[in-house]
Amino acid sequence: MDHAHPDTPAPAWRRKLALYWKLTRGDRPIGWLLLLWPTWWGLWIAAEGVPPLWTWFVFSAGVWLTRAAGCVINDYADRWLDPHVERTKHRPLATGEVRGREALAVFAALMLTAFALVLSLNRLTILMSFVGVVLAASYPYLKRYTYLPQVYLGMAFGWGIPMAFAAVQGEVPAVGWLLYAANILWSTAYDTWYAMVDREDDLKMGSKSTAILFGEMDLVAIGILYALMFVALYLVGQRAGLGLYYFGGLAVAAALVAYEFVIARHREREPCFRAFLHNHWVGLTIFAGLALDYALRATSVAA
Repeated sequence: MDHAHPDTPAPAWRRKLALYWKLTRGDRPIGWLLLLWPTWWGLWIAAEGVPPLWTWFVFSAGVWLTRAAGCVINDYADRWLDPHVERTKHRPLATGEVRGREALAVFAALMLTAFALVLSLNRLTILMSFVGVVLAASYPYLKRYTYLPQVYLGMAFGWGIPMAFAAVQGEVPAVGWLLYAANILWSTAYDTWYAMVDREDDLKMGSKSTAILFGEMDLVAIGILYALMFVALYLVGQRAGLGLYYFGGLAVAAALVAYEFVIARHREREPCFRAFLHNHWVGLTIFAGLALDYALRATSVAA
């Protein structure tokens, strides 16, 4: 009886799937989580507590699908740059293991799946999803023409917030746009940490970023962005009538942000990347305070 040799290569389809998983950053959940937390902030505030289950599922799955699609289109746009950047030179498009046409097909499949989910929601949410597609597809090209791709990333990453209000309330009130603005400030701040990792490679290749724009004032600029984000989130809390647990969550999140500056104060690549990753805890803490505030309020009303 023949036994497969342990060194037999994996079938071609399995190797291809592994490459697609890597292309969509399925092995790196940080980007998905950085999209998930603000989307959940929006859902919880819009619903004043736990949102309807199906709406929650559509947005949570949509976050993963659109983030995966965003990674694919980002790598497609950066085929000229990634082979020359230390951190990205092993990505499947940079190495040539996945062709450009394949990447576009994967992008289309992911976006169509996300759109199919959105079709189960109301008309305003469906219409707003088209803006989301434009933001996600155009973002990667900005780094050639502007020093502000991080701001545009915040616009794309946070679009789930106004969509969440549209899905739950049928409109986007002022507090929804204020929360969206807070997320743009947050995304610009944490993605500048990320851009600081690649700054030397980007300068060589003529790619642009806020890290290059801010130069020696980078830490000051990031500090201002975070401060403005917390001001915006404080105003969100006031407008939404949130209480002690929410503002307590903001205070803990502010302490976590302060720790990022301790980590990355010398601007070395590895610590800057760690400061970027650390923002998952910032988003989680803000959500925890928010969810706890609504949960305990519902309990006290029931009592």
